[in-house]
Amino acid sequence: MTTELRRLRNYIDGEFRDAADGRTIEVVNPATGQAYATSPLSGQADVDAAMAAAAAAFPAWRDSTPAERQRVLLKIADAFEERAEELIAAESENTGKPIELTRTEEVPPMVDQIRFFAGAARLLEGRSAGEYMEGLTSIVRREPVGVCAQVAPWNYPMMMAVWKFAPALAAGNTVVLKPSDTTPASTVLIAEIIGAIVPKGVFNVVCGDRDTGRAMVEHRTPAMASITGSVRAGMQVAESAAKDVKRVHLELGGKAPVVVFEDADLAKAVEDIAVAGYFNAGQDCTAATRVLVHESIHDEFVTALAKAAADTKTGQPDDADVLYGPLNNANQLQQVTGFIERLPAHAKVEAGGHRVGDQGYFYAPTVVSGLQQDDEIIQNEVFGPVITVQSFTDEAQALEYANGVEYALASSVWTKDHARAMRMSKNLDFGCVWINTHIPLVAEMPHGGFKKSGYGKDLSAYGFEDYTRIKHVMTSIEG
Repeated sequence: MTTELRRLRNYIDGEFRDAADGRTIEVVNPATGQAYATSPLSGQADVDAAMAAAAAAFPAWRDSTPAERQRVLLKIADAFEERAEELIAAESENTGKPIELTRTEEVPPMVDQIRFFAGAARLLEGRSAGEYMEGLTSIVRREPVGVCAQVAPWNYPMMMAVWKFAPALAAGNTVVLKPSDTTPASTVLIAEIIGAIVPKGVFNVVCGDRDTGRAMVEHRTPAMASITGSVRAGMQVAESAAKDVKRVHLELGGKAPVVVFEDADLAKAVEDIAVAGYFNAGQDCTAATRVLVHESIHDEFVTALAKAAADTKTGQPDDADVLYGPLNNANQLQQVTGFIERLPAHAKVEAGGHRVGDQGYFYAPTVVSGLQQDDEIIQNEVFGPVITVQSFTDEAQALEYANGVEYALASSVWTKDHARAMRMSKNLDFGCVWINTHIPLVAEMPHGGFKKSGYGKDLSAYGFEDYTRIKHVMTSIEG
């Protein structure tokens, strides 16, 4: 007996639509490996329609007062809370994530982040007026940029959608958002929720593959392109956007160093690093996946971390005891498996290193030691439940190893020495440095990296300002 697949649709100009040419792709639940829905494979006609709707809606939304936009965002936050169980179910089917952890670790921050940007909407102000030339008064206006083309990733489909639409709408922009082709379900539900609150055309969702995303970025209408994704995707977006001199916001890969000194609280470090490394199956650009440990405690740390890995459980979404679910798709399972299969002879798998079961895309919590700085698994992002461990001799070598990759998103330092923690935070070339913790984020603080981790900030007032432009207005005051 064949189960009928649920039909997901684009949301354009206030209504749900199939792709103009009727093309679809199957959407697979990674916990089962089975298709559960079809999603539009949108083409140029669909992108054109969404951009036209967003452009038509922009003047009225831009001219709405900050207080009006705040009220709209607060209504969206309330609606997310009211329909939380529907969002959780959709996200779990999207990703295979544990239901309980999605309920406690994702929905509350999402709602809080929307409310934060609701407040930020009322802080769109320039500097005070002043006379910098005799007889002339200067004013600085902060304005929305226009239509925003936004591409969200598959690792946190709901939360990354919030990180994109909330600051954009708060600033007075209109949005065309594309979810990943593997995780469109929760974004389509978000469109239903938001669509009942905002004027038509203000928020649009176009589903599809990388060609759909490319068509959005290359379209002449958007003033800004924002993507969370791989370095390769980010480079392609930046290149495409450059042809029209579009503003670009990139949050790309990570390879977070976790520097553990000899005076650290070893038990706490191991416990917290295991959670920060394996949460969401390690599919997090900030995951604690590259640990650097002082040589004097290296062996003890590796033994303890291997035990923590063995005690960490992966499994089906309805199992309340699991820390994480499956990898997102078959290609990602193949990528993680490939890193382990290609390990050099000097590396040692201390725990895990294998697929779990034959249904879905589950992978065991893994620890690899004995690695050298130029090894592939040290230099490149695995994006899976794999933690590597290296040894260092002193602070200088720790910094050399930590900074010795092309990524620069997040990092952490574990020590009781305050001065050393301050030196490390100054010299670590990463957009975020945690001290004696790893991975907490708050709406008030910026999130974004350097180097090949991209540019621009999510969250915070800095992220809000990324969705605005600055205009100088000068007027004569002499007669």
